[in-house]
Amino acid sequence: MATNNIVILGAGVSGLTTAFLLSKDPSNSITVVAKHMPGDYDIEYCSPWAGANYFPVGKPGSKHAEYEKATWPVLKELTEKYPDAGIHFQDAVTYSRKKDQQSTSGKWMSELVSEEPWYKDVVPNFRKVPVDQLPPGINNASRFQSVCINTAVYLPWLVSQSRKNGVVFKRGVFKHVADAANAHHSGNKADLVVNCTGLSSKFLGGVKDDKLMPARGQVVVVRNDSGIMASTSGTDDGEDELVYMMTRAAGGGTILGGCYQKNNWDPLPDPNLAIRIMKRAIEVRPELVGKGQGIEGLDVIRHGVGLRPLRDGGPRIEAENMNGLVVVHNYGHGGFGYQASYGCATAAVNLVNAALKKKDKAKL
Repeated sequence: MATNNIVILGAGVSGLTTAFLLSKDPSNSITVVAKHMPGDYDIEYCSPWAGANYFPVGKPGSKHAEYEKATWPVLKELTEKYPDAGIHFQDAVTYSRKKDQQSTSGKWMSELVSEEPWYKDVVPNFRKVPVDQLPPGINNASRFQSVCINTAVYLPWLVSQSRKNGVVFKRGVFKHVADAANAHHSGNKADLVVNCTGLSSKFLGGVKDDKLMPARGQVVVVRNDSGIMASTSGTDDGEDELVYMMTRAAGGGTILGGCYQKNNWDPLPDPNLAIRIMKRAIEVRPELVGKGQGIEGLDVIRHGVGLRPLRDGGPRIEAENMNGLVVVHNYGHGGFGYQASYGCATAAVNLVNAALKKKDKAKL
């Protein structure tokens, strides 16, 4: 059997999911090379900071929505059959306020909080909240079953599943994407490189994608149990601030967020924003703390900042020929890397397979 030598650049959720899917084909010999690996917490490495959950935000009929739609069945199966993956089901509620429709956060969340979203036929038990049960200031709300992912468990799980299939992991930093072809563990040049470097693709030689920008997110991780997953379309504290919360599986704590600050590179938590995040969470979910308690009732584990790899026009999933080397790109997923991970990775795998097939024909 012919062997396909493949190098995957990047070990965030996109790179690891792509590696996992490609590793299921025994003809693929895969090396994942990355500056950051699961277990690292660095501002350049977005995946560990994510919630992460399934809250679809793709517009109806878009590729983005199709990627999210294709990912749900896989996340559902992992939750049901693989408890070691660190994913669990969680009841979810979304709140919409009409006054948020033109804000930065409101535009991003518009499909999630829509009265008739496309995903109502995808997720289990979708239903509208009756008008007489809506909190003050809320115009419509929906409930459904979602999942929450403990990234500290799930990312290493993806590594372990890939390693079972023979994938080799190693550290590396490259100035040009084509240089990664020389990093295959066999010592031979790779037949193909998959670029999953996220926001770093803005600066990586051979890519330097000016459409990429950070969408800064800030969270507070607490020991308190939220009981449900919740999100609103916006806040009165600023048009790029958000309210969301979710309790991670397997003791991962509860994530309180947040913000969606485009082109903000600040890696340090803003203490004033942290206070607003905690206050807003308690307003939406008083059950987080004891009766009559404010933010002093929250048991804080840590504060965190992540830079979502937002790309104008959506993620880049396409093949490119660089002087005879095929590079398949899979980056620029903004704040939906996990909930679109299998849809995007499958699209990337299809491009890899097509390129390898074309290369094999050329050899004949």
